[in-house]
Amino acid sequence: MFTISAAVFAQEAEETPNAVKIFNQGQDAHESGNFTLALKYYEEALKLAPEFPEAQFQRGNALLSIGKKVEAEMAFKQALELRSDWTLPMASLASLLIENDKFIDAEKILKKAIELNAQNFPAYVALTELRIRTKASAEELKQLLEKLKFLTSKANPTASVWAARGALERALGERGSAKTSLARALSLDTSNQHALFERAEIAFSEGDTATVSEIIKNLALTSPDSKNTKLLKARLYAESGKNEEAIKVLDSISTHTADIVLLRNNILDKTSSSVVDLEKRLEKQEKNAIVLGRLCALLRKDNPAKALEYCKRASESEPGNAAHVVGYGAALVQAKQYNDAVIILRRLLQVVPDNSTARANLATALFQIKKFEEAKIEYRWLTEKQPTLPIAYYFLAIIHDNLAEYMDAMANYQQFLKLADSGVSKLEIEKVNLRLPALQKLIKQGKGKKDK
Repeated sequence: MFTISAAVFAQEAEETPNAVKIFNQGQDAHESGNFTLALKYYEEALKLAPEFPEAQFQRGNALLSIGKKVEAEMAFKQALELRSDWTLPMASLASLLIENDKFIDAEKILKKAIELNAQNFPAYVALTELRIRTKASAEELKQLLEKLKFLTSKANPTASVWAARGALERALGERGSAKTSLARALSLDTSNQHALFERAEIAFSEGDTATVSEIIKNLALTSPDSKNTKLLKARLYAESGKNEEAIKVLDSISTHTADIVLLRNNILDKTSSSVVDLEKRLEKQEKNAIVLGRLCALLRKDNPAKALEYCKRASESEPGNAAHVVGYGAALVQAKQYNDAVIILRRLLQVVPDNSTARANLATALFQIKKFEEAKIEYRWLTEKQPTLPIAYYFLAIIHDNLAEYMDAMANYQQFLKLADSGVSKLEIEKVNLRLPALQKLIKQGKGKKDK
């Protein structure tokens, strides 16, 4: 929210001092977060002085804050009719146009705003959103990022400028830099929506749904019904396998823009069980990462070789998405290409060290190639992070057993038996019960060694 000076207007319209006084009351209410009262004051000021661009602009901001976007768009346009060279309403209007997929109109306005003021922070923030939404080339994004780096080097850059810089860095694959920029943005404004949404994008790409959930809780405090908050919530539901809930949230959004339609279609693709239908879809969209990822999952058990091909293509199509690389690693394990799986999964875990699915597959691959010391590290991590997961204790016990660490093997076998479901792990339970008498004998004889 911008606090606008009405001094110029007051000098030009001395016959309407009450309009300025009422406008200032509106700004006070606006500053305190009472947008409805602020709107009332701005409209009263405009009744007294219809040609009052500052009041019209702030009226637009107040309307935007209470979710009346159509009226806000009209208010920004009216402010520009009263003062055609004013760059603040230009940036605000462009942002609304971008949200409604009116990209050509938005670009014209932003170009003019930047021509009039080369240091226009809000215009560059809106231009960043436009470039990312329209999938601009890497070269265009790099040029814009250089400008944002320059702006953030100036005194007192806003949270929104830092967030825009972070968005560009994320789009260019500079994840570490993006996290730093977004952290700077949120240190200036903990509720900055642009920064929160961008941070959520990074969390999604890392498979970190816990962070996404926290961000949604934060957004729900200020804008629970906004399109972007609902879109984020739907994506989280979809990532968690709650596809029906995701569709319900998407259907509750009144305006179905391209990103909403795309997500809805992607959810339907992700839940499809028809390999034939998905492969037909792929004939028309050969780089559709969602379809490739779904085929990767569907074929992993019955046709590991074909699944491997789809998993690889999915990770190549969307290299920044950790989920595809996790799928690729899992497919390598399923195809018994354990050494390749170890290489891929270790690279991935350097980026997303807390991804438990990647850890589990790495542990399996290391176990299968009998690298027990290395596998032990991964299974220990799993038991620490997921202490109620019985199968991790089972394999950890076997590893200790193979390494002649019999006391540790016994402890983990017993923990497995304590947690295991006889209906799910009947065979493993039988194997453990057969092994325990011999293991107890070895321990009584003082054989074995201590874990390193």
